[in-house]
Amino acid sequence: MIFAPVIGRHAAFGIPRASDAALQRFMQTTLQSTAADDFKVSKSDNGITLELDVPGLSREQLQIRIEGRQVHLSSIEGAPRSVRRSWELADEIDASGSSAQLQNGVLTLHLARLAPVDKSVQLTIN
Repeated sequence: MIFAPVIGRHAAFGIPRASDAALQRFMQTTLQSTAADDFKVSKSDNGITLELDVPGLSREQLQIRIEGRQVHLSSIEGAPRSVRRSWELADEIDASGSSAQLQNGVLTLHLARLAPVDKSVQLTIN
């Protein structure tokens, strides 16, 4: 028979071990830097501009889909790297007034804001 000591991974008195705290800090900074640093957003009166780094991909390998307030970006199958991102914006997007440009590995999306339509009706009094 082989006896091996069991090592518990619980923290004594609610205080995490130094190695556990260091691992948690590392994971938080790693996840935050990859999620926040790879695109930039700028707002204007006309709409929103998204700049996203997609090195190694050509315009034929990217697909952009706009559905109401949502923008979906994905790479096609067989592309050298996989990209899948989605954003939900505050206003609906005018697809006909929007544009996309890929230059030096940076994809720039100019998303035009859809002007709200006045649906009020004036009734005449008889």
